[in-house]
Amino acid sequence: MKPDRLAKRTENSSPLYLGPAGWSYADWEGIVYPERRARGFRPLPYLARYFNAVEINTSFYHIPAPSLVEKWVAEVEPFEEFLFAAKLWQDFTHVRAQLDTRSLNLWHSALEPLRRAKRLGAVLVQFPWSFRRTVPNACYLETLTLALAPDPLVIEVRHDSWDRADYLGWLREHGYAFCNIDQPALGHCLPPTEHVTAPLAYVRLHGRNAANWFREEADVAERYNYLYSKREVGDWVERFRRLIKKAEKVFVVTNNHTEGRAVVNALEIKAMMSGKKVEAPPPLVRRYPELAEFVKKPPKGEPQEPPGGEQLSLF
Repeated sequence: MKPDRLAKRTENSSPLYLGPAGWSYADWEGIVYPERRARGFRPLPYLARYFNAVEINTSFYHIPAPSLVEKWVAEVEPFEEFLFAAKLWQDFTHVRAQLDTRSLNLWHSALEPLRRAKRLGAVLVQFPWSFRRTVPNACYLETLTLALAPDPLVIEVRHDSWDRADYLGWLREHGYAFCNIDQPALGHCLPPTEHVTAPLAYVRLHGRNAANWFREEADVAERYNYLYSKREVGDWVERFRRLIKKAEKVFVVTNNHTEGRAVVNALEIKAMMSGKKVEAPPPLVRRYPELAEFVKKPPKGEPQEPPGGEQLSLF
């Protein structure tokens, strides 16, 4: 990235970084993305026109090759404010085998293109609900975070046993961000919070599909199949406004990705935060009529890819 472009992005950047978790889903075809794609269509820059952040989801399932990450960086090069959050590889958080040097080196190498381009907004260290607060788990968390330094870390825990003052103090001491989440209100699930423990505040909205949240037979699409209502979005918007007053940057990630619902709710958040109607992918508005009150009237015809590299401002 050219130095003058980086300087411009730093001076003019919004405190709110908003976008969905991931951008490569088969069930987004014809809903988020055009059903008929022009030659050379690229989902990531298409999405970057509407949002200034995205959470890398594929890095949870396997550590990406640096060449692939370089490609992502190149694709968003025209979008000056755009940042990535990288979701940590699941073997570090869900398998929790002994950390090995080779895997850590692969992870650090994978993120180097993002660091070099100043596009790495955060590394999300997401643990499952089963990761409760115990002495062994706390020790593992400390070991893992030290191994991931000095990247900006966000720690997501889903069990309410972690919502304690001394744990929040530990995060503040090390400069790690607490991940505020929205999830179904089930037994010992962490409730909505507004914790700020670092210059970066982070929020993930998972949806409230209680019927499928812990159902073993449910696949990922079923678990995250939830569309937030206007009222539910509005409640979180009030929290975002308060978080912006307490943090230098606020990341808001919508993870209710099934059939593009994350994009719907992210656009609603964008409109409510700005107080203005926003642009949206035309097929999305057709699929979700409730989005119409938040978006500008789309132009005639369906764009295969938004022209140019202009990112639509959040404010």
